[in-house]
Amino acid sequence: MADTNIKNKRIIDFVKYRYLWLSFSAILLIPCVVAILFLTITQPNHAPLKLGIDFTGGTILQYSVDGKVPADKIAKVREQLNEKGIKTSTIQVASTSSIDDEYNNIISIKTEFIGDKSNKNKEKEATTIVQNNFEGAQLAQVNSVGPTLGSELLKNTLIALCIAFVAMVIYISFRFQIEYGWIALLTLAHNALFVVGIFALKGIFFDTTIDSLFITAILTVIGYSINDTIVVFDRVRENVRFLSKKHSSNEIINASINQTFARSVNTSLTTLFTLVALYFFGGTTIKDFVLAIIIGVVVGTYSSIFVAGSILSIVKEKLENKKNA
Repeated sequence: MADTNIKNKRIIDFVKYRYLWLSFSAILLIPCVVAILFLTITQPNHAPLKLGIDFTGGTILQYSVDGKVPADKIAKVREQLNEKGIKTSTIQVASTSSIDDEYNNIISIKTEFIGDKSNKNKEKEATTIVQNNFEGAQLAQVNSVGPTLGSELLKNTLIALCIAFVAMVIYISFRFQIEYGWIALLTLAHNALFVVGIFALKGIFFDTTIDSLFITAILTVIGYSINDTIVVFDRVRENVRFLSKKHSSNEIINASINQTFARSVNTSLTTLFTLVALYFFGGTTIKDFVLAIIIGVVVGTYSSIFVAGSILSIVKEKLENKKNA
């Protein structure tokens, strides 16, 4: 049974500063929304993010290089590739280790689709160019996705995201009340928008592209966030059963958030310890994937405590005022 003496407890007054929490979220989301709109307007495909070959089709050639990779040599490689008719959209360099000035780098070249037999010579020409500029360079990996397959994968990905959102809203609306479902939807949209916005900014300033792993990260973030939000909502519902006759909805919501606060923070911290270790020691191929989950966990924890609770208190307060009017 819930403790009925919630007024006598020393608790953090989350509800009192609810508009402050919501304003803080809005301020953080402004650059994210601007970046998304910028890419949507300026990109030929009008996508809110820079899409990788998983969605657009193309080929990524990755070369292992020992030694430093000067920017002028990268520019020379790009120029020579263009002369051979190999159109490159990005050339990126990732360092995998740096010990006693000995470097092991990965040069990643994204080109048009050259995965079929008719374009096999282009792969050899690209390898020759890289090896001529970087002694000892070795072709480590080749990834190719056809344009048709990429377009189909993007379509299926968007459908999967929509289904996940709708299913969660329906479940929460059925399990709790309809207003809980819409608040959960707003919270999930807040979290997803923040992660997408950060990667839109990375796309603008660092030419970062997203692949299917990013969508996996978004779905993971949505699942993690909704779990945290449901914990808060469930505690609110439980407290309402015992405290609604003696306390206002704002007092009950405030007490419920305080009761779940330590649990949410501790769970998130233990998750973050693992994710941070993966980010720094898990290899370059999963860095963006792990970074997306790290951002999602932090934002998801914040939104479950501050955003969802704040919106719920506003909605409940208006419903009470309407009922008493």
